[in-house]
Parts: sequence; structure tokens; C-alpha cells
Amino acid sequence: MPKNLKHVKKIGIIVKIGNDKAMKLGDELAEWLTEKGYEMFGEPGLAESSNYMESVPSEEICSKVDMLLILGGDGTILYGARLLSGKPIPLLGINLGGLGFLSASVAEDVYVVMERFLEDDLEVEERMMLDVKVLRNNEVIATYKALNDVVIKANISRLICLDTRVDNEFVAKYRADGLIIATPSGSTAYSLSADGPILYPTIDSIIIAPICPFNLTKRPVVIPDWMPVDILVNEDQPSMLLTLDGQLDMPLAGLDIVKVRKSPDSFYLVKYDGKSFFEILRERLMWEVKNTD
Repeated sequence: MPKNLKHVKKIGIIVKIGNDKAMKLGDELAEWLTEKGYEMFGEPGLAESSNYMESVPSEEICSKVDMLLILGGDGTILYGARLLSGKPIPLLGINLGGLGFLSASVAEDVYVVMERFLEDDLEVEERMMLDVKVLRNNEVIATYKALNDVVIKANISRLICLDTRVDNEFVAKYRADGLIIATPSGSTAYSLSADGPILYPTIDSIIIAPICPFNLTKRPVVIPDWMPVDILVNEDQPSMLLTLDGQLDMPLAGLDIVKVRKSPDSFYLVKYDGKSFFEILRERLMWEVKNTD
């Protein structure tokens, strides 16, 4: 588990290809870090337009680097987490997008953050991930990892039925538009829109949040992270999708079982102590920022 960033010598830069601001900043940071003695790597869409980084295929970049530098919003960070797939490599995010709950800082402060990085004055925070298995006819047909959430929804606009068990105990038959299983990191993502609670990022818990349930008394619940969650897709359901972190989709069939567990692997997020979690919440969710004390 990375405790600090002293070991970092090789840095990969990930940007949202086509975002001119991110592409320009990525090239500038690659030049700046190269001058500081770091080896720089980037995906072909970025590296091929730069003189300061080696071009590496997306699926290979995490085998080349000691740290990932992400320029973009939370979606780009989730893409980086998917490339890491549980590898103990820290990720530093600079927000160029919208809400940016996972980012260390915004673009305007990037060089302040990077100077702190050079001084090894940034913290690395461990975040939990989820392991997901899909069983069909008692055989595992797919395995995934998720940082934010696991979502089951219909492909068309109609209710679905999902039998849900927690730690082998039946909880409920959810008749709803869908079901979200979220980590604390994902508590400020889709789960929040489904009236789920906001969890502190390092708390040891999992959220189960129905999406627009038919029975309005079925509310989101929070369980300990060691409890396994099993979801049975009822027979004769409409075409359904399993979605991981809003980025990977897999079709589901009736009687499929989705098994969600806390992963033994973690996601390592570089934190900049210029803003606390609650300061970020106040900014991103537009809570009242005036101090009335």
C-alpha cells in the first residue's frame, strides 16, 4: 500500500481526449515534470501530440508508471481507476469537469499541488472498491471491479423486480426502476440522486439504494462493508443492464445472480489538504458557505 509518493519516478497522464484545455495542460505538465527528472507516459491520443511523454496503449500504461495524473472530471478519474483495476498505484486528479468530488484540486491550483507533490507533502488516501460477479446457471460469466457503484436497471422505462439478500438474509423484493450498490466514494454520485446518504469517503460501509421504488417505504440502507450482497434477477424481466461506475455495461437475463463484495484491492487517491471533504461538499453541492459562527 503506497504510504507516500517518494517512490514515484514514472508518471502517466490521462486526459479526456478532445478536451483542448486538458490536452494543453497535460502537455505543459509533462514538460514541467520532465524538467524535474520524471519519466512521462501518456495514451496515444495525448502523447502523440507532445514531445515530452512516451506513447503507451491504454491497457498498458498502468504497468509502466508509479502514479497516474488525471486531468478531467470524476468520469475521467473513474476511467483511470478502471485502468488501474486494483493495482496499488496512487492517482492524483485535477478537476477540469463539473462536480469533481474525487479530484485533489482545480486547474487554477495545479502548480501549487504539483509543488507539494515534489516536496512529498501530499497524503495518499485508501478507498474501498467492490468486486462483482455475474452468475448464470450457477456459472460465473463475468467479473468486474467498481469504485463508485454497481447499478441494475431495465433497458426500457418500466419497473423491474430484484430479490436482494444481505449476508445470506433476504432483505426485500425491490420493485423499482433499478437498484444501486454504492461505496462511500460513490455516495456522492448516482446514489445521491436516488436519495442515498452521503458517507465520509473512508467509512467502512456500503449503500443499497433503490431507484424510484414502487413502494415508497423502501428507502436506502447502509450496511457494514464486510456483508455480501446478492441480487437475483426475477424471471421474465425486460431487457436489463448491469452498469459499473457508469462506464461498463453488461446485459442481464432472468435468473442471473449479481454478487457484490468488498474487494481485497483498494483505490489510492492522492489528497491535497487545501480543502476538506466538507469544504468540497459545500462547494460542489452549493450549500451555504457563509460561516455563521
